[in-house]
Amino acid sequence: MTEHKIPLAGVIGNPIAHSKSPHLFRHWLKTYNRPGFYVPMHVAEGDLESVIRSLPKMGFVGCNVTLPHKVDVLQIADLATDRATLIGAANTLIFRRDGKIHADNTDGYGFIANLKQGAPGWAPSIGPAAVLGAGGAARAVIASLIDVGVQEIFLSNRTRPKAEALQSAFGTKVTVVDWVQAGNILEDSATVVNTTSLGMTGQPELRVPLDGLRRGTVVTDLVYSPLKTRFLQEAEAAGCVTVDGLGMLLHQAVPGFERWFGTRPEVDVDARAAVLG
Repeated sequence: MTEHKIPLAGVIGNPIAHSKSPHLFRHWLKTYNRPGFYVPMHVAEGDLESVIRSLPKMGFVGCNVTLPHKVDVLQIADLATDRATLIGAANTLIFRRDGKIHADNTDGYGFIANLKQGAPGWAPSIGPAAVLGAGGAARAVIASLIDVGVQEIFLSNRTRPKAEALQSAFGTKVTVVDWVQAGNILEDSATVVNTTSLGMTGQPELRVPLDGLRRGTVVTDLVYSPLKTRFLQEAEAAGCVTVDGLGMLLHQAVPGFERWFGTRPEVDVDARAAVLG
């Protein structure tokens, strides 16, 4: 007689105690009455591969991956989706029944889903996008914007070479603008995205001049602590449509939950409340 295994999943990071994902997954498991558990796992860089390879033996069906491991897990995985390869990082691992580890990146999916939910009138055709920052989150955002059909992206970062590296990766739809000129691209942009950590609790504020923002421009911040950053407050005061960063965290978790626990969850007010505590 074969006993049915309770599916296990979790999130790997260093540090990880701050993660909101366990609250979200516990909420969904309870809401949809699914068997399973989702746990936070603090894993040092040197232990990453040994930990990941041991998880399937303990009943894990997959896991999320957060900083600083999102790039390294691509080297450990046996196969990866095209979007994970393009972004150069993975945030979702699926442990397949044939023993292979499958890596995916759902950050871009989460970003677009959050944008569409928070700004229902948003469409790729409304005009150029301005992206502030050139880290891993920016790679996911740019890849997703191009994928859904945005034709022109202005990219600005405090260190220009990092922005130019992204321009090389994504091609002619991306135009690099010096950080000191970042405020000048806002007037021509229908969508503005802050992918930096500037404005996050404990971090310096985003100092880009925002007087170029136009009424109706869709402005989103990937920072969700605080939920309404000064950047979003000023954009709202200028008549922009603002979308906070919490929804991206929620939406990027949907594909993993569906794959691991067999139900596609809804991102609704209850899910937000569960994460906000």
